[in-house]
Amino acid sequence: AFLRHQKRLAASVLKCGKNRVWIDPNEANEVALANSRRAIKKLYKDGIIVKRKVAMHSRARVRRYHEAKRNGRHCGHGKRRGAKGARMPVKVMWMRRQRVLRRLLRKYRAAHKIDKHIYHKLYLASKGNQFKNKQVLIEAIHKMKDLKQAEKEEEKLAEERRAKNAARKDRRNKRKLAREAGGKTKPTA
Repeated sequence: AFLRHQKRLAASVLKCGKNRVWIDPNEANEVALANSRRAIKKLYKDGIIVKRKVAMHSRARVRRYHEAKRNGRHCGHGKRRGAKGARMPVKVMWMRRQRVLRRLLRKYRAAHKIDKHIYHKLYLASKGNQFKNKQVLIEAIHKMKDLKQAEKEEEKLAEERRAKNAARKDRRNKRKLAREAGGKTKPTA
């Protein structure tokens, strides 16, 4: 007695697969007589036919694998299928870098660390691929600010020099005029 018919009926009645239907082997004769859905339902109620639990599908190993992957395991040459550009597209890297640099420039401009002219110059430079990363951009900003400061200092010194020279020239001219005026009054011998 294979009880195929009963197993099929039980699977239909219990709304599960045939593999999940368990029939008590000690009551095989009684089950063999059951040839209707009502009889199967009665046997199920009596506990001769049982609906097994769904088999467990553990994710513990998967979790462990992902944990290891987060630590950089399983990423060697042997595990790689796609090309370098397919695994991490160059365009995505570019977009990320641009967003980082532009965010920094906006932040600095909002905090008045740089003026709009420096911002614009550095924005175009970052678009032109001049900065490899954020650190390089920050260094460039410091260098540019120092340069601007030095130019200001130079301009200030030049202005002071011009003022000094103008004052000296003015004094010299006054002396010359005074000498000439004095020379006219005295009779020449």
